[in-house]
Amino acid sequence: MPATPVIEIRDLHKAYGSLDVLKGVSINAQKGDVVALIGSSGSGKSTLLRCCNLLEDSQQGEILFKGEPVTWKGQGLARQPANRAQVTRIRTNLSMVFQSFNLWSHMTVLQNVMEAPLHVLKQERSEVEARARALLDKVGIGDKADVYPAQMSGGQQQRAAIARALCMEPEALLFDEPTSALDPELEQEVIRVIKALAEEGRTMLIVTHDMRLAADVSDHVVFLHDGRIEEQGPPESLFRSPQSARLRQFLSHSLMD
Repeated sequence: MPATPVIEIRDLHKAYGSLDVLKGVSINAQKGDVVALIGSSGSGKSTLLRCCNLLEDSQQGEILFKGEPVTWKGQGLARQPANRAQVTRIRTNLSMVFQSFNLWSHMTVLQNVMEAPLHVLKQERSEVEARARALLDKVGIGDKADVYPAQMSGGQQQRAAIARALCMEPEALLFDEPTSALDPELEQEVIRVIKALAEEGRTMLIVTHDMRLAADVSDHVVFLHDGRIEEQGPPESLFRSPQSARLRQFLSHSLMD
């Protein structure tokens, strides 16, 4: 009997008014899978990730977390999750790392990492602080625990955001273009951390413009075009012998960047 996926999305549709952004997308990630979502701007990658984490409401289709379907009320553009406690539970298990870091500027790095476990999960401060300091060491910024985000480079801020996501001890990590706001040198700092997490067997969905990152860390690559899955498969076959003309065109431009 096949294992239950950590994340399963079935025939998902998402629109903003009359603009259809996702037009029936289905993906799943088993425990330990790293799934990379690639595609040009406007293809629906980040929207799919935000729908997965219930930051956006979808209009049709199912989202399941460890086999548990999200419950909905309403139809079409009025559809929204029916159970707020379920939404909170799922979000705490699907930690998201954003392109723009989203650290709280008035808190130190350590306070940023500790905030959610303390106030959402209601965990003991001493336990949370020990875990937070260990995670900051893990991502290579243990010496920055008491500084504020504005005093750090972009790469350091993004690594702090990854430590913050990990401190929730989530079932899966969702990365939305984690390196696109960084210059190449700082980008490599973050890529090293993501590769290490992949090697640990963490379940991850990664929206990325970096084809080398997608090729190096993912088990499965999904190419989105115009709100649909145009092609998908293991990175070695998808990048070496793309089947669709659209993917070939996309890769030819991406690899020249």
